[in-house]
Amino acid sequence: MSDSSRLPGDTYDAGMAVRRQVLGNEHVERSTDNSNEFTDEFQEMITRYAWGTIWTRDGLPRTTRSAITLTAMIAGGYWEELEMHVHAALRNGMMPEEIKEVFLQCAIYCSVPAANVAFKIGKKVLDEYAAK
Repeated sequence: MSDSSRLPGDTYDAGMAVRRQVLGNEHVERSTDNSNEFTDEFQEMITRYAWGTIWTRDGLPRTTRSAITLTAMIAGGYWEELEMHVHAALRNGMMPEEIKEVFLQCAIYCSVPAANVAFKIGKKVLDEYAAK
């Protein structure tokens, strides 16, 4: 969808703003730069609906949304997405101790092997975060 066909105040624009705040400009630029005719509509959809209608809602703080998202990534075994969302959780204000608690909770409700992978990924991200 071209920018000229979007209306002011469109959920796409709101979604793109939140997406940049949560994931960071570098990640969003990489995603949009790598978009092509095959993936353009998917990028449009996730920006509009995931970021523009869910992440913009007032019903939950972003830290809670991050905790839920981390849990979903662990439950589904979406490890690359988990790494991205650990970064996002920190950007949203989650403390490392809170991320650890989410991972511990997931050990019981998702599986110990899944939490083991999550802790490995989380440690990598937290080490990178601490080195900044």
